[in-house]
Amino acid sequence: MARQGRRAAVAAKRRPGPRRGRPAAAGTRDDLLRAGADVFAERGFDGATAERIARRAGATKAMINYHFGSKEGLYEAILLATFTELVGRLEAAHAAGGPAPDQLRAYIEAFARAAGDHPAFPAMMLREALSGGAHLPEPALPRIAGVLGVVRGVVQQGIAEGAFRPVNPLLTHITLVGSLLFFLATGSFQAKAAARVKAPEGPPTTAEFVAHIQELMVRGLAADAAPRRRS
Repeated sequence: MARQGRRAAVAAKRRPGPRRGRPAAAGTRDDLLRAGADVFAERGFDGATAERIARRAGATKAMINYHFGSKEGLYEAILLATFTELVGRLEAAHAAGGPAPDQLRAYIEAFARAAGDHPAFPAMMLREALSGGAHLPEPALPRIAGVLGVVRGVVQQGIAEGAFRPVNPLLTHITLVGSLLFFLATGSFQAKAAARVKAPEGPPTTAEFVAHIQELMVRGLAADAAPRRRS
């Protein structure tokens, strides 16, 4: 009995314990969220197998089912978390107040920063859009509406202030968000194209593009920019 007790004690000392810092379960969940976002962005929903995601995360397929129920559950968790954070940042920028042109500039910067903090998100959304929303989870729709709602509020305020001409908020939203998502999702392509054609200015930085879109949108919506009617 004493010998067995000593063996058990030695085995317990050798048995690896959980990593220090964050709990092992929480760490695995976060790893799966990051790996899932990367693989979904690279391969789309259908090409992102549970096995590939688990391998990228250094976990097992069973852990996807444990934390999210399925690959679909992981996809939904990624989109909901990202949209929730995005809408929160945009609403905070809008709540800060100020003239509509300044709010539009703040909206563009907040969107770009949020998407930049989740670099897989733009590509995921473009793939989802190209699929016709085939895998878009139903709970994500109110978040998407929240993004549009902020744009609608800024545009309506600008029209009331006389700063913006009467425009369709939905078209403004599509123009704005579509441009940002496309730019942020194609960074590697831009760098490769600029190198191959030997563009002297090189690929634009995110800061340069954000400043460009800010001026393009504010000046394009300006009340004095209304197109003249042909006589």
